[in-house]
Amino acid sequence: MTDRQTVMELRPGTTPPSEMDSDAAAGELAALAAAIAWHDERYHGEDDPAISDSDYDALVARNRDLEAAFPDLVRDDSPSRRVGAPAAAGFGKVRHTRPMLSLNNGFSDEDIADFVTRVKRFLSLADDAPLGFTAEPKIDGLSLSLRYEEGRFVQAATRGDGTEGEDVTANVRMVDAVPARLAGTPPSILEVRGELYMDRADFLALNMAQQDSGGKIFANPRNAAAGSLRQKDPAVTASRRLQFFAYSLGEVSAPLADTHMLSLEALSDMGFSINPLSRRCDEVADLLAVYGEIGAARADLGYDIDGVVYKVDRHDYQARLGQVARAPRWALAHKFPAEQAETLLNAIDIQVGRTGALTPVARLAPVTVGGVVVSNATLHNEDEIRRKDIRVGDRVVIQRAGDVIPQVVRVIPEARPAESTEFVFPETCPECGAPANRPEGEAVRRCTNSLECPAQRLEWLKHFVSRDAFDIEGLGARQIDQFVELGWVRRPADIFRLAARRTEMAELDGYGDVSIGNLLAAIEARREIGFERFIFALGIRQIGQATARILALHFTRPEEMLAALSPPADLETTTAELVAIDQIGEAMVADLIGFFAGDSNRAAVEDLLAQLSVVPPERPAEDSAVSGKTIVFTGTLAGMSRAEAKARAESLGAKVSGSVSAKTNYLVAGADAGSKARKATELGVTVLNEDEWLAMISGDGPG
Repeated sequence: MTDRQTVMELRPGTTPPSEMDSDAAAGELAALAAAIAWHDERYHGEDDPAISDSDYDALVARNRDLEAAFPDLVRDDSPSRRVGAPAAAGFGKVRHTRPMLSLNNGFSDEDIADFVTRVKRFLSLADDAPLGFTAEPKIDGLSLSLRYEEGRFVQAATRGDGTEGEDVTANVRMVDAVPARLAGTPPSILEVRGELYMDRADFLALNMAQQDSGGKIFANPRNAAAGSLRQKDPAVTASRRLQFFAYSLGEVSAPLADTHMLSLEALSDMGFSINPLSRRCDEVADLLAVYGEIGAARADLGYDIDGVVYKVDRHDYQARLGQVARAPRWALAHKFPAEQAETLLNAIDIQVGRTGALTPVARLAPVTVGGVVVSNATLHNEDEIRRKDIRVGDRVVIQRAGDVIPQVVRVIPEARPAESTEFVFPETCPECGAPANRPEGEAVRRCTNSLECPAQRLEWLKHFVSRDAFDIEGLGARQIDQFVELGWVRRPADIFRLAARRTEMAELDGYGDVSIGNLLAAIEARREIGFERFIFALGIRQIGQATARILALHFTRPEEMLAALSPPADLETTTAELVAIDQIGEAMVADLIGFFAGDSNRAAVEDLLAQLSVVPPERPAEDSAVSGKTIVFTGTLAGMSRAEAKARAESLGAKVSGSVSAKTNYLVAGADAGSKARKATELGVTVLNEDEWLAMISGDGPG
């Protein structure tokens, strides 16, 4: 059954599996395994398919139907087991050619009106100027990027941190909703972004099957979709019914259309599912009307959505608008109101976080909210407890904010027990007993014991290995808990010394030679790390990913950062330099300096640096005339808005500051320039008018 002519001409049998005996089924499964393997080699190995996609799909479908009817006859060389390569140590990494951005959120009609106003202001459009948008349901699933070359599917990656995701190609090949080959004449390179999701009916069926087999019960369809995709064995993914809606583009070798809506229509023609509720809108009122229509239909859709996404329709406008931090300026997610439920508050516990914050958590009688069982909810801080007069024993109304984080909305006073008493917030850390101070003007009380507090140290280490920080495969919160309890890890640098614990690790439950080898290899792979990830991983209060990137570009090397922020450095000068950088404020700088003021913190960072090679950040547009220069804009520009000018300068590698200093290289002065222009002249800073600035960045002006 393996000669070329036989496998090429094989067609799926027509006898229903229910009418076949085991011998006949086994014979056909053997024939199908050989034929599909041969066609896979022709398609993937030789790029010379011998049959059409539909004929190939029919063979695969027949194989799947027979295996479902005769599970005992599933072969070791079955196509359902063979397609793709199971990742023994998790998934490899894929660097996105274009970042996969997240979305900023809006929750009210005013937020949407403000969004439209901001866009028009950025583009220097009049308030009454036409500006088209699309409105699309926001699917509650897993974001994917699919890459096609010459119309053939070649790679799939998750969003990850927006820059680097997981390679899930083998598993996505098993998803029927993702086209293996595109119809028509697509560009030679086409990246399609979209959402992988699971219908509610399929989710319920999966959980019933999982319960019957003693498997994991998923909390909601999104978790089920993500869990189904992230399987080491692609055959498991194939057994789950996953769907895919395309909603945007990544890298393309040639544009599909001038607008987003027309691009969606082109993707539909190629074979992708496009959400049928997507609409084009012209005014804020149109956007809100679509939001209302989709919200009203939400319960009957059959799949979960948590809002509506608005996007500027024109691609040239999208390009001009660009992004801020990790979200595009040209899109906004309008989230639905959270669902609510009533339950009993059994206790209030205090958790100590990475930055020492004491956070009150409500322990609740379990209740279902929006399809998820909730037993804990945040109470935010002591002022929130006092303002809402929340007490143990109260009946409370809870909701999931943004359909994610449970929180207590209010108490039900008439149901309060007669013996209830006010909750007294602790003034000492419940983990280490150190004083918990509340700085003036802040709502949060913090443990003063820094990283000597075991709770802070533990959360710090968990943050250090998290996905957006060092992202060490196989080293998560559970492993950190275990290694800290054993005394193996007290500082981040200890993670890179775990190889010396290999013999001891082998004595732990769940650690075999292969898993230990994989973990240690993943740790070794992270001995080289980008500077911005390094800064973010330190877990310094107020220093998120966007700020870490700015600091990495400013300092370039960790040794320079340590020297500038640690005693006996001139901290007044350092503060002035950092505050002059756009998006960095005095409070951020104070937290930076405060972190490095601690002897134990500095020692931990120096110990870590001895284990690593930190890679300087890639600077954008190194060859531009303004790369590395500090620019200040003032006055009204005629050809673009100030926000657009700032974004353009940053894309060329410049640093944009809000104030003029001796370190300013250029002041770009528009109409009605005032005190900044006078100060620049006094300091000898080069002042450019708008035409001179545009000539410079186009390569025609002085560098």
